[in-house]
Amino acid sequence: MFLINNLWQIMASLANVFTEWVFWLVVGLVALQYRHMAAARDSLFGVVTKRVWPDILTAMAYGIIGGLVGSMLIVTVGLSLNGSSLLYLWPIAVLLMLINPRFLCFAYAGGILTLANLIFGFPSLNIAQVLALVAVLHMVESVLILVSGHLGAVPAYFRTPDGRLVGGFNLQKIWPIPIAVLSIAGNPISFDSMPGWWPLLKTSFSGGPGYLAYGLIPVVACLGYGDLAISHNPNQKSRLSALYLGIYSVILLFLSFLSQDMRTAAFIAALFSPLGHELVIFLGKELELKGKPLYVPTDQGLRVLDVLVDTPVWRAGVRSGDVILTINGREVSSETPPGMFLTEERYCEVEFLHGQDQIFKRGTATVPENQEILGFIPAPDGFEKAYLDLGAKRTFGQLLKKLVRG
Repeated sequence: MFLINNLWQIMASLANVFTEWVFWLVVGLVALQYRHMAAARDSLFGVVTKRVWPDILTAMAYGIIGGLVGSMLIVTVGLSLNGSSLLYLWPIAVLLMLINPRFLCFAYAGGILTLANLIFGFPSLNIAQVLALVAVLHMVESVLILVSGHLGAVPAYFRTPDGRLVGGFNLQKIWPIPIAVLSIAGNPISFDSMPGWWPLLKTSFSGGPGYLAYGLIPVVACLGYGDLAISHNPNQKSRLSALYLGIYSVILLFLSFLSQDMRTAAFIAALFSPLGHELVIFLGKELELKGKPLYVPTDQGLRVLDVLVDTPVWRAGVRSGDVILTINGREVSSETPPGMFLTEERYCEVEFLHGQDQIFKRGTATVPENQEILGFIPAPDGFEKAYLDLGAKRTFGQLLKKLVRG
């Protein structure tokens, strides 16, 4: 009843975010990232798909929904901020990004700040609140990864640390998140049906739940997800990533509760925030590199890495991971460029093995006169010159140069 009674107030608080320039700045950064992702995908297919705006609007829609879910969770656990915690978190996160872009995450900044507080007594902050905020944000991120982490996966060729050249996907998503948090400032929120046990609110301020009238203030956040899918398809990998991140966030939230009254638990929670996050990343990467690659050449036919929507091969029924046997009656292999089969024919008949069970299928589709491509990317044959080296280290300077070049 507590959440239902205050749902409209949460939504009204979130609506205020759309009048803030910071939110639109974040949307601009998100748009820039999706433009680079679309350019990378289009360069492989050799066409312009004009997918940027649909991807941006989809990310905004999921971000708004994720922000609403996160706001309800924040109110449920009684997580409040007085503003000073964010003032410390953001600068540390930005400095860590200079070491590695993936360190632009509150898991690392929150761990460093809470450890500094425990060891040196500075900066002054509420450890339970900071770590609970990290946990809630990652809980929201795990839900977003589950429902949309696989969308817009970018096909790529990878050189693994052991020297293999395999096909796979870059999974990269960024969501602008408007989120409402409890504070002593803002629009008053009704506590007529406040739950009797409000776990985190008791340590926010000295007066406790019955002493101060809390309100809701809107906060702009940005959640990002980066992963790769080599031994799993993008849908499978995003589900696994969501599971690992969800477990991490639940454990961290539980430790943040314990840290209110136990100094030892606070130390454990502060260490687990960055180290647990690193473990999630390590397990996800090892799962792909140690597993059997999906997108590799076959003895017969041509393995498909990805298929462009609404192209002849797509309309014939071919999907990522399938093995094309023949096109227009002619056998296909990694040594036979498939583009040669569109010299004069304006139709496309494909025989292929479909899905994990490799079921034989035959599909046909017409080829428009203005379309010159079949619309698929084959798995690498081992001689590709353009690939991503998974054993190489990427510096912030390299990332910045790539961003400037567009």
